[in-house]
Amino acid sequence: MALTVFVLVLFGWVMISSASAVVSYSNFAQNSNYFWLQGRSILVAILLWAVFQSTYYRRLKRFALPFFVICLGLLVAVFIPGLGASYGTSQSWISLPIIRSIQPAEFVKLGLIVYLAAWIEDNKDKLYDFQQGFVPFFLILSTVVGLLALQPDFGSVLVIVAIAFAMFFAAEGNILYLLAGGAVYAMGGGIVMTQKEYIKNRFLAFINPALDPEGVGYHIKQALIAVGSGGFWGLGFGRSRQKFEYLPEAQADSIFAVTAEELGFVRVVLLVLAFLFIGYKGFKIAEKAPDLFGRMLAVGITTWIVGQALLNIMVNLSLAPVTGITLPFISFGGSSLVTLTAGIGILLNISKYTETNAPSSSRRRDRRPRYSRNRRLHTSAIYR
Repeated sequence: MALTVFVLVLFGWVMISSASAVVSYSNFAQNSNYFWLQGRSILVAILLWAVFQSTYYRRLKRFALPFFVICLGLLVAVFIPGLGASYGTSQSWISLPIIRSIQPAEFVKLGLIVYLAAWIEDNKDKLYDFQQGFVPFFLILSTVVGLLALQPDFGSVLVIVAIAFAMFFAAEGNILYLLAGGAVYAMGGGIVMTQKEYIKNRFLAFINPALDPEGVGYHIKQALIAVGSGGFWGLGFGRSRQKFEYLPEAQADSIFAVTAEELGFVRVVLLVLAFLFIGYKGFKIAEKAPDLFGRMLAVGITTWIVGQALLNIMVNLSLAPVTGITLPFISFGGSSLVTLTAGIGILLNISKYTETNAPSSSRRRDRRPRYSRNRRLHTSAIYR
């Protein structure tokens, strides 16, 4: 899996050099600005990957609450005048002098995973109880969802809800509670949609992509043109026509469409298979993890990567409304790349202690808490 992720990061860097050339020249009078910015982020990402891969994953538990609180603080900071920054319709960034900007939503995904993993392990006997199990879980999740909805960043909301629900389900929480919680979020989303005209327009454009092709349907229309133009083998690397400022966010949210246009259907299938392979290996690690904390971390991180990739691809194929979510490891964005690679480092560290990898002698010496093997996690059903 490590090699697959490394190849995806390098592949994404190469695709950014092509997809961002036009907008980079338009904004900075040079066509490689985004390429070098992403290169800087890759160096930081590799460093964090190495740190987390070599750090025993259970040590993260003692920092779960402080890290989660800091992430919530960053979500609040985006609303502070002079510190928060907006882009498009969302107030989702924090401007800093040296780093330029960070997107707290990406950090809160990792923070929530670590905190929920610790919380679930400490409350594993209460998960089937509504008041002591689901209500606290729902309040934790709703705090994050509420802050993201205020930005608004509904793409991140969908990913975070999917992560949290997958972790609760894999820990054998009551599925009926999850269905009820999902219904509450769906009703809340419907109310917000009636209040926000642009969100309603995105859903209308999803239902009918031909609606207002010069307005609300412009983004998805251009993405479909890019994907369709690529055919089976693509137009050739660097030969995208849609990146000439026809396709919004060609180097970020829409990089899948540019990739399909330049490299074609056959090569894009390989990209999709790479994410499916990461999902398979991630859930394998989750099933074989030595304790509940490790399993929840693995389930959360794997759901994060695969779920976000699936959502981005569906948006670019008009199978989901436009959400503004990045393609993991491929899209331009330092916050996304750094946090995702940190998550991969954690996942690889967990794999060192799985039942198949840990030597029998070390297992006898290691008295770390084990989760009962008699209670099979739902992860076995997920990856099979």
